[in-house]
Amino acid sequence: MARAQGARARMALAFETTYGTPPGSGYTRMPFASTSLGAEQPLLNSELLGYGRDPLAPVKDAVTADGEVVVPIDAEAFGFWLKAGFGAPTTTGSSPGPWTHTFQSGSWTLPSMAIETAMPEVPRYAMYSGVVLDQLSWQMQRSGLLTATARLVAQGETVATTSGAGTPAELDLIRFGHFNGAIKRNGTALGNVVSTEITYANNLDRIETIRADGMIDGADPSIAALTGRTEVRFADSTLVSQAINGTPCELEFSYMLISGESLTVTVHAVYLPRPRIEIGGPQGIQASFDWQAARDATLGRMCTAVLVNNVENY
Repeated sequence: MARAQGARARMALAFETTYGTPPGSGYTRMPFASTSLGAEQPLLNSELLGYGRDPLAPVKDAVTADGEVVVPIDAEAFGFWLKAGFGAPTTTGSSPGPWTHTFQSGSWTLPSMAIETAMPEVPRYAMYSGVVLDQLSWQMQRSGLLTATARLVAQGETVATTSGAGTPAELDLIRFGHFNGAIKRNGTALGNVVSTEITYANNLDRIETIRADGMIDGADPSIAALTGRTEVRFADSTLVSQAINGTPCELEFSYMLISGESLTVTVHAVYLPRPRIEIGGPQGIQASFDWQAARDATLGRMCTAVLVNNVENY
């Protein structure tokens, strides 16, 4: 009897035309490091009395399908997660490429996905329908593997012994690394940055209606949030002065490869809190800024993500 191993697991993704209805074709194989995406249905203990000390059979509660997927930040597959978080991009370019995909925040509608996770040795093929991206977060630092965490909300799970994704299309895996990263403030390189955490949240509102199957009716985006935490070596008062004055700045987080692929996330109006400057010992002094982004009045949006690669469309 075969035993399931993560090394043999696969993931395929396709965008749905109708929420909750997985398409019959058009899937793409997705690289991932780990996933907790799954469905669960808890049991409710019986509260009834008069049948002795031994409890009666439990009752099934509602189905919850959600979880996280840890994915590499790369030049091609990451575009699917950007589309899930922001909506369809505006694409420019000509064959054979490169193509420039521009994603903007503020869309009232988000595309839903069908995601299949496969354990072929069991076999177990779990198809998650009505998957919507709730949150996308990653960290910029000096070294290590560059990955992002996508938090997902799904409508339901269907398990089969054969794949419903067919033969997924393959993408080139062209990974960005922390070495390729850069941070700019108002168009100028921001120095003395130790690390930065970036989180974009759609703050989904689950539509939990009464249904015979116990699933949700949908997951609608509410007010979005773009927040982060930037740790800097305290070398000047530029950021502290901005925090005291209450004025916004533009922060740009980018990755670029010598082959031409790039990812640039520009946050147009970032507000900084006034930090506590602590002296913890003889080493260098650091300051942490838990910043928040807001809608830029001139551009009419909070952030813009631009991905340049050889993929024609998403």
